[in-house]
Amino acid sequence: MDQSVALDLGRQAVQTALMVSLPILSLSLFVGVGVSVFQALTQVQEATLTFVPKVIAAAGVMVALGHWMLTTLVQFTAQCFEMAANVGRPVGL
Repeated sequence: MDQSVALDLGRQAVQTALMVSLPILSLSLFVGVGVSVFQALTQVQEATLTFVPKVIAAAGVMVALGHWMLTTLVQFTAQCFEMAANVGRPVGL
């Protein structure tokens, strides 16, 4: 395995991880900011109030985008197994 192949595989792993996790993380961020603004406006300082909306939002994203996330991860895993099967073979074959 060449260094460039290993670096490319690492780059693809990071890119896939970001693609799959970014929808959940970004929506959780926006929901958290919204709940914080609500708490600041109403002066309700309950720590568990921020947790429940984030969990509901994350579950909603998983329901809406779960198929795409799983497909992306399966494609990347299949590509990794394909690359692992070709380790040691000559390039021309």
